Amino acid sequence: MKYPYAPGINHIEFWVKDLAESTAFYRELFPLIGWHALNDTSFSCGQHEIYFKQMPVAFCDSLGVRHICFHATSREVVDQVGEWLRRQNADIIRGPQEMPRYDASYYTVDFRDPNGFVLEVAHTPKTKL
Repeated sequence: MKYPYAPGINHIEFWVKDLAESTAFYRELFPLIGWHALNDTSFSCGQHEIYFKQMPVAFCDSLGVRHICFHATSREVVDQVGEWLRRQNADIIRGPQEMPRYDASYYTVDFRDPNGFVLEVAHTPKTKL
């Protein structure tokens, strides 16, 4: 039996403190980087899914990933995300900027979502995965 996807991440589940705030943030961010809504709480790029669940703060007793980096298809996409983040008064950690210490073509913006999750959108045309 042949599977439609290559090995990789099937989905990522985020536990969030405010589901409406989180989904509103991602509903605007994701179309900028080529993702689309599957339903009110789930989004996909066609290969992977990210979905959100509201959880009581007292229940969240585990640490998650440091950050998630989304591919950008061009530097312009990174710039568009940076502009959108500024309009949102989002917590921008760095960028948009070049990161030559990683790779001469690495162009990124790093920021926090409404829950404090660290996200990155990077154009990395010369980086081999």
